[in-house]
Amino acid sequence: MLLFFDIDGTLWDYKNWIPDTTKEGIRRAKENGHKCFINSGRARSFISNKELLGLGFDGIVSAGGCMIEKDGEIIFNRLIDSEDAIRTVETVRRYGFRPILEGPHYLYMERSDFEGNMYGEKVMAEMGDRLHGIDECWGKWEINKLSCATIQCDTKSCFAELDDLYDFIIHNEYVVEMVPKGFNKGTGISKVCELLAEDINNTIAFGDSVNDVDMLEIAGKSVVMGRAPEEVKNIADYVTTYLEDDGIWNALKKFDLI
Repeated sequence: MLLFFDIDGTLWDYKNWIPDTTKEGIRRAKENGHKCFINSGRARSFISNKELLGLGFDGIVSAGGCMIEKDGEIIFNRLIDSEDAIRTVETVRRYGFRPILEGPHYLYMERSDFEGNMYGEKVMAEMGDRLHGIDECWGKWEINKLSCATIQCDTKSCFAELDDLYDFIIHNEYVVEMVPKGFNKGTGISKVCELLAEDINNTIAFGDSVNDVDMLEIAGKSVVMGRAPEEVKNIADYVTTYLEDDGIWNALKKFDLI
Protein backbone atom coordinates (compact mmCIF):
# COMPACT_ATOMS: atom_id res chain seq x y z
CA MET A 1 0.00 0.00 0.00
CA LEU A 2 0.97 3.64 -0.53
CA LEU A 3 0.20 5.74 2.53
CA PHE A 4 -0.11 9.54 2.27
CA PHE A 5 0.07 11.69 5.41
CA ASP A 6 -0.82 15.34 5.87
CA ILE A 7 1.53 17.11 8.30
CA ASP A 8 -0.23 19.74 10.41
CA GLY A 9 -2.89 18.24 12.64
CA THR A 10 -2.16 14.74 11.37
CA LEU A 11 1.51 13.88 11.91
CA TRP A 12 2.16 16.64 14.42
CA ASP A 13 0.31 19.27 16.46
CA TYR A 14 0.64 23.04 16.34
CA LYS A 15 3.81 22.84 18.46
CA ASN A 16 5.40 20.37 15.98
CA TRP A 17 5.09 17.52 18.50
CA ILE A 18 4.92 14.03 16.97
CA PRO A 19 3.53 11.24 19.19
CA ASP A 20 5.86 8.32 19.77
CA THR A 21 3.12 5.97 18.57
CA THR A 22 3.02 7.81 15.25
CA LYS A 23 6.76 7.38 14.84
CA GLU A 24 6.58 3.69 15.73
CA GLY A 25 3.54 3.13 13.52
CA ILE A 26 5.23 4.56 10.45
CA ARG A 27 8.37 2.54 11.17
CA ARG A 28 6.36 -0.68 11.40
CA ALA A 29 4.30 0.12 8.31
CA LYS A 30 7.52 0.55 6.34
CA GLU A 31 8.89 -2.70 7.80
CA ASN A 32 5.75 -4.41 6.51
CA GLY A 33 6.48 -3.21 2.99
CA HIS A 34 4.17 -0.21 2.77
CA LYS A 35 5.45 3.02 1.19
CA CYS A 36 4.90 6.15 3.30
CA PHE A 37 4.66 9.62 1.78
CA ILE A 38 4.19 13.08 3.22
CA ASN A 39 1.43 14.89 1.31
CA SER A 40 1.42 18.56 2.21
CA GLY A 41 0.27 21.93 1.03
CA ARG A 42 3.60 23.27 2.28
CA ALA A 43 6.26 23.89 -0.35
CA ARG A 44 9.25 21.56 -0.11
CA SER A 45 11.46 24.34 1.22
CA PHE A 46 9.16 24.60 4.24
CA ILE A 47 9.41 20.87 5.02
CA SER A 48 12.75 20.73 6.74
CA ASN A 49 12.14 19.61 10.33
CA LYS A 50 14.78 16.99 11.11
CA GLU A 51 12.56 14.98 13.45
CA LEU A 52 9.78 14.84 10.85
CA LEU A 53 12.06 13.87 7.98
CA GLY A 54 13.86 11.46 10.29
CA LEU A 55 10.76 9.25 10.29
CA GLY A 56 12.09 7.89 7.01
CA PHE A 57 9.40 8.71 4.49
CA ASP A 58 9.77 7.11 1.08
CA GLY A 59 8.68 10.29 -0.66
CA ILE A 60 7.19 13.75 -0.34
CA VAL A 61 4.32 15.34 -2.23
CA SER A 62 4.59 19.06 -1.58
CA ALA A 63 3.09 22.41 -2.62
CA GLY A 64 -0.36 20.92 -3.05
CA GLY A 65 0.65 18.32 -5.62
CA CYS A 66 3.04 20.57 -7.59
CA MET A 67 6.22 18.76 -6.57
CA ILE A 68 6.96 15.09 -5.92
CA GLU A 69 10.10 13.37 -4.78
CA LYS A 70 10.81 9.69 -4.21
CA ASP A 71 13.80 8.43 -2.22
CA GLY A 72 15.27 11.94 -2.25
CA GLU A 73 15.01 12.38 -6.02
CA ILE A 74 12.68 14.94 -7.60
CA ILE A 75 10.44 13.10 -10.06
CA PHE A 76 7.93 15.89 -10.77
CA ASN A 77 8.15 19.66 -10.35
CA ARG A 78 5.59 22.14 -11.70
CA LEU A 79 6.90 25.70 -11.35
CA ILE A 80 5.05 28.96 -11.99
CA ASP A 81 6.71 30.69 -14.95
CA SER A 82 8.29 34.10 -14.43
CA GLU A 83 5.72 36.10 -16.40
CA ASP A 84 2.79 34.62 -14.49
CA ALA A 85 4.61 35.03 -11.19
CA ILE A 86 5.29 38.73 -11.79
CA ARG A 87 1.69 39.31 -12.84
CA THR A 88 0.55 37.51 -9.69
CA VAL A 89 2.70 39.49 -7.26
CA GLU A 90 1.78 42.80 -8.86
CA THR A 91 -1.91 41.92 -8.73
CA VAL A 92 -2.10 40.67 -5.15
CA ARG A 93 -0.12 43.67 -3.91
CA ARG A 94 -2.48 46.03 -5.73
CA TYR A 95 -5.28 44.61 -3.59
CA GLY A 96 -3.28 44.89 -0.37
CA PHE A 97 -2.40 41.20 -0.02
CA ARG A 98 0.87 40.33 1.69
CA PRO A 99 2.32 37.39 -0.27
CA ILE A 100 4.66 34.56 0.63
CA LEU A 101 6.04 32.88 -2.48
CA GLU A 102 6.75 29.19 -1.91
CA GLY A 103 9.28 27.12 -3.82
CA PRO A 104 11.36 23.93 -3.73
CA HIS A 105 14.41 25.55 -2.15
CA TYR A 106 13.38 28.98 -0.85
CA LEU A 107 10.47 31.03 0.41
CA TYR A 108 10.24 34.68 -0.60
CA MET A 109 8.58 37.32 1.56
CA GLU A 110 9.12 40.84 2.81
CA ARG A 111 9.94 40.58 6.50
CA SER A 112 8.37 43.96 7.18
CA ASP A 113 5.01 42.57 6.00
CA PHE A 114 4.95 39.98 8.79
CA GLU A 115 6.79 41.44 11.75
CA GLY A 116 4.74 40.71 14.88
CA ASN A 117 2.58 38.20 13.00
CA MET A 118 2.66 34.79 14.71
CA TYR A 119 2.77 32.77 11.49
CA GLY A 120 5.20 35.16 9.83
CA GLU A 121 7.55 35.00 12.79
CA LYS A 122 7.38 31.19 12.70
CA VAL A 123 8.30 31.20 9.00
CA MET A 124 11.21 33.56 9.59
CA ALA A 125 12.53 31.48 12.49
CA GLU A 126 12.26 28.15 10.68
CA MET A 127 13.52 29.21 7.26
CA GLY A 128 16.71 31.01 8.25
CA ASP A 129 18.91 31.70 5.21
CA ARG A 130 16.43 29.89 2.97
CA LEU A 131 14.16 32.92 3.22
CA HIS A 132 14.69 35.70 0.68
CA GLY A 133 13.02 39.02 -0.02
CA ILE A 134 10.53 39.26 -2.88
CA ASP A 135 11.85 42.55 -4.18
CA GLU A 136 15.52 41.68 -3.93
CA CYS A 137 14.93 38.63 -6.15
CA TRP A 138 12.37 40.27 -8.42
CA GLY A 139 11.27 37.99 -11.25
CA LYS A 140 13.89 35.37 -10.42
CA TRP A 141 11.77 33.41 -7.98
CA GLU A 142 11.56 29.63 -8.29
CA ILE A 143 8.10 28.89 -6.93
CA ASN A 144 5.31 26.31 -7.03
CA LYS A 145 2.55 28.27 -5.26
CA LEU A 146 1.95 31.15 -2.89
CA SER A 147 0.05 32.07 0.25
CA CYS A 148 -1.23 35.52 1.15
CA ALA A 149 -2.39 37.42 4.21
CA THR A 150 -5.69 38.98 3.13
CA ILE A 151 -7.13 40.80 6.14
CA GLN A 152 -9.48 43.64 5.13
CA CYS A 153 -8.71 43.13 1.42
CA ASP A 154 -11.01 42.89 -1.61
CA THR A 155 -10.37 39.19 -2.11
CA LYS A 156 -13.25 38.63 -4.53
CA SER A 157 -11.94 41.13 -7.10
CA CYS A 158 -8.37 39.88 -6.79
CA PHE A 159 -9.39 36.25 -7.23
CA ALA A 160 -11.42 37.19 -10.31
CA GLU A 161 -8.32 38.71 -11.94
CA LEU A 162 -6.21 35.62 -11.26
CA ASP A 163 -8.86 32.95 -11.74
CA ASP A 164 -7.24 31.76 -14.98
CA LEU A 165 -4.08 30.83 -13.08
CA TYR A 166 -5.04 29.53 -9.66
CA ASP A 167 -7.36 27.53 -7.49
CA PHE A 168 -7.87 29.29 -4.17
CA ILE A 169 -7.90 27.57 -0.79
CA ILE A 170 -9.53 30.07 1.54
CA HIS A 171 -8.62 29.18 5.11
CA ASN A 172 -10.43 32.16 6.63
CA GLU A 173 -10.76 35.90 6.09
CA TYR A 174 -7.06 36.32 6.87
CA VAL A 175 -5.30 33.66 4.78
CA VAL A 176 -5.56 32.19 1.29
CA GLU A 177 -3.40 29.65 -0.53
CA MET A 178 -3.07 30.03 -4.30
CA VAL A 179 -2.19 26.80 -6.09
CA PRO A 180 -1.80 26.49 -9.89
CA LYS A 181 -5.09 25.53 -11.44
CA GLY A 182 -5.76 21.80 -11.49
CA PHE A 183 -3.24 20.88 -8.79
CA ASN A 184 -4.05 19.70 -5.28
CA LYS A 185 -3.16 16.96 -2.81
CA GLY A 186 -5.42 14.57 -4.69
CA THR A 187 -3.71 15.10 -8.04
CA GLY A 188 -0.45 14.56 -6.15
CA ILE A 189 -1.58 11.06 -5.20
CA SER A 190 -2.72 10.37 -8.78
CA LYS A 191 0.64 11.53 -10.15
CA VAL A 192 2.60 9.37 -7.71
CA CYS A 193 0.55 6.35 -8.77
CA GLU A 194 1.09 7.18 -12.44
CA LEU A 195 4.84 7.65 -12.06
CA LEU A 196 5.27 4.51 -9.95
CA ALA A 197 2.77 2.42 -11.95
CA GLU A 198 0.71 1.77 -8.83
CA ASP A 199 -3.06 1.19 -8.57
CA ILE A 200 -4.71 4.16 -6.85
CA ASN A 201 -7.05 1.73 -5.10
CA ASN A 202 -4.03 0.61 -3.09
CA THR A 203 -3.64 4.00 -1.40
CA ILE A 204 -4.72 5.37 1.97
CA ALA A 205 -4.79 9.09 2.77
CA PHE A 206 -4.58 10.49 6.31
CA GLY A 207 -5.77 14.05 6.94
CA ASP A 208 -7.65 16.40 9.22
CA SER A 209 -8.87 19.53 7.43
CA VAL A 210 -10.73 20.93 4.45
CA ASN A 211 -7.55 21.26 2.39
CA ASP A 212 -7.18 17.47 2.64
CA VAL A 213 -10.55 16.73 1.04
CA ASP A 214 -9.16 16.24 -2.48
CA MET A 215 -6.73 13.55 -1.35
CA LEU A 216 -9.23 11.92 0.99
CA GLU A 217 -11.74 11.61 -1.84
CA ILE A 218 -9.36 10.20 -4.45
CA ALA A 219 -7.48 7.69 -2.31
CA GLY A 220 -8.59 4.07 -2.10
CA LYS A 221 -9.29 4.55 1.62
CA SER A 222 -9.44 7.69 3.74
CA VAL A 223 -8.59 8.24 7.41
CA VAL A 224 -9.63 11.43 9.17
CA MET A 225 -8.28 12.52 12.53
CA GLY A 226 -10.67 12.77 15.47
CA ARG A 227 -10.42 16.54 15.82
CA ALA A 228 -11.35 17.24 12.17
CA PRO A 229 -14.44 19.29 11.23
CA GLU A 230 -17.65 17.33 10.71
CA GLU A 231 -17.73 18.01 6.98
CA VAL A 232 -14.34 16.30 6.67
CA LYS A 233 -15.31 13.40 8.93
CA ASN A 234 -18.35 12.81 6.74
CA ILE A 235 -16.21 11.72 3.78
CA ALA A 236 -13.94 9.40 5.76
CA ASP A 237 -13.83 5.65 5.53
CA TYR A 238 -12.55 5.72 9.09
CA VAL A 239 -12.46 8.44 11.75
CA THR A 240 -9.63 7.74 14.13
CA THR A 241 -8.88 9.15 17.57
CA TYR A 242 -7.20 12.49 18.28
CA LEU A 243 -3.60 12.93 17.15
CA GLU A 244 -2.37 12.85 20.75
CA ASP A 245 -4.52 9.81 21.53
CA ASP A 246 -2.64 7.51 19.13
CA GLY A 247 -4.71 8.52 16.12
CA ILE A 248 -2.27 7.39 13.45
CA TRP A 249 -1.36 4.20 15.31
CA ASN A 250 -5.00 3.22 15.73
CA ALA A 251 -5.75 3.83 12.05
CA LEU A 252 -2.75 1.78 10.94
CA LYS A 253 -3.97 -1.06 13.17
CA LYS A 254 -7.52 -0.70 11.85
CA PHE A 255 -6.38 -1.36 8.30
CA ASP A 256 -3.92 -4.13 9.29
CA LEU A 257 -0.92 -2.13 8.17
CA ILE A 258 1.03 -2.86 11.36
